Amino acid sequence: MLDIRRQSAEVRVGIVGTGFIGRIHARAARQAGARLVGVAGADLANATEGAEALGAEKAFESVTELITSGLIDVLHVCTPNHLHAPIALEAMDAGLAVICEKPLATEASTARLMAQRAKETGVSAAVPFVYRFHPMVREARERLTALGRVSLIQGSYLQDWLLESTDDNWRVDPKQGGPGRTIGDIGSHWFDLVEFVTGDRIAKLCAQTSVVVPQRAGGGPVLTEDLATVQFATASGALGTVSVSQVAAGRKNRLFLEISAASGSLAFDQENPEQLWLGGRSGSEALVRDPLSLSEAARRYSPLPAGHPQGFHDCFDAFVADAYASLSGDAREGLPTFEDGARAALLTDAALRSAQEGGWVEC
Repeated sequence: MLDIRRQSAEVRVGIVGTGFIGRIHARAARQAGARLVGVAGADLANATEGAEALGAEKAFESVTELITSGLIDVLHVCTPNHLHAPIALEAMDAGLAVICEKPLATEASTARLMAQRAKETGVSAAVPFVYRFHPMVREARERLTALGRVSLIQGSYLQDWLLESTDDNWRVDPKQGGPGRTIGDIGSHWFDLVEFVTGDRIAKLCAQTSVVVPQRAGGGPVLTEDLATVQFATASGALGTVSVSQVAAGRKNRLFLEISAASGSLAFDQENPEQLWLGGRSGSEALVRDPLSLSEAARRYSPLPAGHPQGFHDCFDAFVADAYASLSGDAREGLPTFEDGARAALLTDAALRSAQEGGWVEC
């Protein structure tokens, strides 16, 4: 929510967190024409180093100092998961718009509280489920409406960055990353994409989880899942399965989604984002991204001519631009909000409960 005392429409940005994803947020903010005012980190030294790396004007000694400075309109929260909720809640209570990394919180109940606080304060609050912003995802969503009743949804999200016992990260620690690592980190993206593309909701699910690497470089037993498989049914009666893994050798960031409906199927592979597979009884084809042949909904996110590949950075840039547009009341269709973040947290919680209890859980 922009400060009504300001005369300029320029968006002033603060970022908390200076790692990989913080750099992605900073780049997208600059692409959107925003002014990157300040950075806060673990301490002033960390913030100073981060401000220089991210190209910010100033380093702040603490998150609270940044939030209460009066110098920013929107706060990007790019910290480890356990810090998301307290920082985002403080920012919203101060009247700032918030872009918060997923998962919103390490518990579904806290994520729901955050979504409710956003509603109560009236601030813009968004979550970077950026795969929604692939043009071919928007095209899939448009085309699916003409294919009739969806019967089957299948897919996966596979990575290998935690394959070896020497691989370690704060996400492995449930105190920092939360109790659901692979499901919460990448499964949340897949669940959000399914519900966004189909317009349907997962009504119940049954999950299994596994720890493949029982001990890592950080020491102590690994308490969060390396992989999971989930069966589910949607509110409309479609059945589905998904596998998520961070120990799938050779797979770097392969989010795959295939949907079968009454008169056709379609499939999207995030590692080959320029194409959408269209399946039919009499023949199938690969639709290549081309603004001249896409639907209006997809064309809006396809600024480059055919043959000029778009990717993850383009998705993130489009997401941030839409989030900033919402600050002035331009609510663009498909922007993932804290409501969507809370929904993903609920599905993560349901999957973990199912795996623990050994049965179906309603969502």
